[in-house]
Amino acid sequence: MSIENYKLAAARHALEFVEPRMRLGLGTGSTAALFVRLLGEKVREGLEVCCVPTSEETRALAASASIPLTTLDETPLLDLTIDGADEIDGELRLIKGGGGALLREKIVATASDRMIVIADASKRVDKLGAFPLPVEAVPFGITATRNMIEMLAADSGCHGEITLRYGGDGKPFVTDGGNYIFDCAFGRLDDPESLDEALKFIPGVVENGLFLGIADAAIIAGPDGVTVIEASYGESQEAV
Repeated sequence: MSIENYKLAAARHALEFVEPRMRLGLGTGSTAALFVRLLGEKVREGLEVCCVPTSEETRALAASASIPLTTLDETPLLDLTIDGADEIDGELRLIKGGGGALLREKIVATASDRMIVIADASKRVDKLGAFPLPVEAVPFGITATRNMIEMLAADSGCHGEITLRYGGDGKPFVTDGGNYIFDCAFGRLDDPESLDEALKFIPGVVENGLFLGIADAAIIAGPDGVTVIEASYGESQEAV
């Protein structure tokens, strides 16, 4: 099977956690998009749900699939968020933000009673960091903010290239919130909690792509089938 087939398998398995009249958060990215399309099929068959998208891209996709949408202002408490990840470690710590929606993704996830991550097996890692960490920052003072990221990351033992993300038009990538993103190639993160705390001290940083203690479960699909990993106070328990 291909990576796309594994993504589809994970997305399809996630539908089993969706119950009628749930308030759902809809993630952003290729795997989350597959889930949205599958959910749209269930909605057209009569499933009643109300959903908050984590990006304008997901909003457009969900609307095209006839999925009822709301906002966190109208529905501030959600039952479940289904989203993808760029990396997942054994404690269900995540790196997210490859699609540029990390701020809204984190807001929606933390407004939910439960967050389930869906991914193919290639996203599972022993240590976070092979995927560059996205850090969202306000455009004002962007160079000063970059320097602060470099300095405080170094204090946390993290070193590597910090690059401003650009779009296909050759201009800085702009998030739905009007911010920029730095991609930080720090490599192996031995203490992601320390780095997360350090980045929170920087006024120009809006959010970073470390999702720590947020995911409640992960659905991983690969050559060995679909595995569900449940978070449990820093440990993980697996069930097929």
